[in-house]
Amino acid sequence: MRVMVILAVLLLSACQHVPVPPPVSGEIRDLRSGQTLTAQELLARLAQPSRLIVGEQHDNRDHHQLQLWLLQALGERRPQGSLLLEMLTPDQQMRVDHVKHSSPLPADLPNALAWQPGWEWSLYGPIVGFALTQPYPLLAANLDTLEIRTVYAKPPTLSGSRSNAPMVKETLLAQISDSHCGLLPTSQMPAMLAVQQQRDRRMAERLLAAPTPSLLFAGAYHARKDVGVPIHVLDLDEPEAPMVLMLAEQGAEVTPAMADYVWYTPATPPQDYCAQMRKQFGKQSGQ
Repeated sequence: MRVMVILAVLLLSACQHVPVPPPVSGEIRDLRSGQTLTAQELLARLAQPSRLIVGEQHDNRDHHQLQLWLLQALGERRPQGSLLLEMLTPDQQMRVDHVKHSSPLPADLPNALAWQPGWEWSLYGPIVGFALTQPYPLLAANLDTLEIRTVYAKPPTLSGSRSNAPMVKETLLAQISDSHCGLLPTSQMPAMLAVQQQRDRRMAERLLAAPTPSLLFAGAYHARKDVGVPIHVLDLDEPEAPMVLMLAEQGAEVTPAMADYVWYTPATPPQDYCAQMRKQFGKQSGQ
């Protein structure tokens, strides 16, 4: 009888640690070998490194559902050391820490955190809400507004051979131009590049300083191994770059130079952001 009770307890314990299936279907690839992985095989690999970056498409709901699932499932495999978010700035950190020690959490969580409206709360709220109930710290990884203005007005010199490579700067300049629909004046491009790279440098610094295993959620270009945070980690004399999982829609090109793993999610209808941006640019220009 005693043996049966022990077996029952062991079975129940095992069942409690079986992660639920991911909320989103898709194809997972190891970009180094080309091997297709199951979600559980991916989890086993992501649980190993001390630092992990997950790249996202900011407006893709599937990506945020997968990030929450990854955070919860990895926490079942080993203790999580910290979670860092591109969406949080240093001037919010005191609010985050205060809310984290509140019980229960405030009813109006976005207001309590001074959440920035540029990040859609319905997408990020579940991740933030879960992280605030966990024992590990939730950390800001970005620059605040004043820092961005300072960088834009007087771009600082960036140290490191990798982050100063011509290919890196050319790739980022092209991305900045595309993301602004080609509307940015050429004169503004160097300052915009400086802001982008200083954001990457800050995320790298925060990732290196955070308790491990650390996990950073950031936009795809910040996450990329060839132009983003990982090369800044190496330029800061860390011998090993973080592991990178890229969340991308089917049809997107993700190469082994960009990430270690890719999780392709179903494609969503394209949004014509450029039409809205051209309209806004025309108003600002008095056209």
